[in-house]
Amino acid sequence: MNILLIGSGGREHALAYALTKSPLCDRLFSAPGNPGTAAFGENRPDLHVADPAAVCEFCTVHAIGLVVIGPEVPLVAGLVDELTATGIRAFGPTKAAARLEGSKGFTKDLCAEYGIPTAAFARFTELAPALAYLEERGAPIVVKADGLAAGKGVVVAETLDQARAAVRAMLDEPGAEIVIEECLFGEEASFFALCDGTRAVPVGTAQDHKRVFDGDRGPNTGGMGAYSPATILTPALERTVMETIIAPTLAGMRARGTPFTGILYAGLMLTADGPKLIEYNTRFGDPEAQVLMPRLVGDLVPALIAACDGDVSGVEIPFDEGRAALTVVMAAAGYPGAVMRGSVIRGVAEAAADADVIVFQAGTRAENGQLLADGGRVLTVTALGASMMEAQARAYAAIARIDWPEGFCRRDIGRRAVAREVAGGGI
Repeated sequence: MNILLIGSGGREHALAYALTKSPLCDRLFSAPGNPGTAAFGENRPDLHVADPAAVCEFCTVHAIGLVVIGPEVPLVAGLVDELTATGIRAFGPTKAAARLEGSKGFTKDLCAEYGIPTAAFARFTELAPALAYLEERGAPIVVKADGLAAGKGVVVAETLDQARAAVRAMLDEPGAEIVIEECLFGEEASFFALCDGTRAVPVGTAQDHKRVFDGDRGPNTGGMGAYSPATILTPALERTVMETIIAPTLAGMRARGTPFTGILYAGLMLTADGPKLIEYNTRFGDPEAQVLMPRLVGDLVPALIAACDGDVSGVEIPFDEGRAALTVVMAAAGYPGAVMRGSVIRGVAEAAADADVIVFQAGTRAENGQLLADGGRVLTVTALGASMMEAQARAYAAIARIDWPEGFCRRDIGRRAVAREVAGGGI
């Protein structure tokens, strides 16, 4: 079949890498795509993915059998609804179900209604009651913008002054809403489940690194690196997550008449009281996809089709349990703030000469035979290894071969996993 992949980031490059391994994939189109996805099919920057009618027409003309939507914005905007109404199979949640990512307040209310473990919270649209709540609760405390914020609409305030500033900034826009919640303590992990509206099957684990600088310092970003598997998520903890978080979420969404189909990505805090939900994403993560897809040893396409068709009961998505994957994001100077575009990147081919290294492209563009930076997160350098320590060393060795003075990366991606390995935890 012909497949249309929506998106242009590192996640989409990783998905293109996995989708084209399937014998079911005859032809892959990526819209708009990037120079990395071009190696796996045809980029279509002319297709305006924010125009559902144009996407539906493209699918009809090119006999698209499956649309895979990578980023959250078209999901929250309802692209799946438009495609499904036209009779086109689309992987991802409907607009109503994508509210699990599109509105943090919606998700917190669902958690409260169905007993899903999460941080204590309150929702606000006005400044005065929000500031009063801060005084009542104290710091540390977490302030979140309600809507989509590309992973950056969260402030973990260590002092009340920081919290007040965050509240004022987020409520400054007309119609803004925020969630203020208890600051949870523990280690974060990412859990992925493939859902058909009723059932779910696990699709791997990872750990992301949100803060921009080493040692988890600085502002939150879309993610500066990740590794998989997240060994801190033991089989027993995974069962707990499925039973106490994923299953009641699916039940709650179904009861509301908005069943969830697609990838449910649970961002977790592993507290002393057990796993608690921090937030949901309703698609593969970025950069988590860049460590999940290289470890995948099964065929992704039948699993996605099964979810679309409403029955994942017989689906298995096997991963290479003997291999770890670690990815390091190379970002443009200034990220997550303003960045300079157009700097030349050299050495990507040299970095990927190792068979166990894949350089996934995100914010790049090709021009006059050169690869140029064209965004904040620009490259994700992924390496595989028999241990996390080996994958980490291989990834940083590959980064050393990339010539891009205007870029930077964290130098401690995977430090917790490596420390556990050294202590005898294995991958």
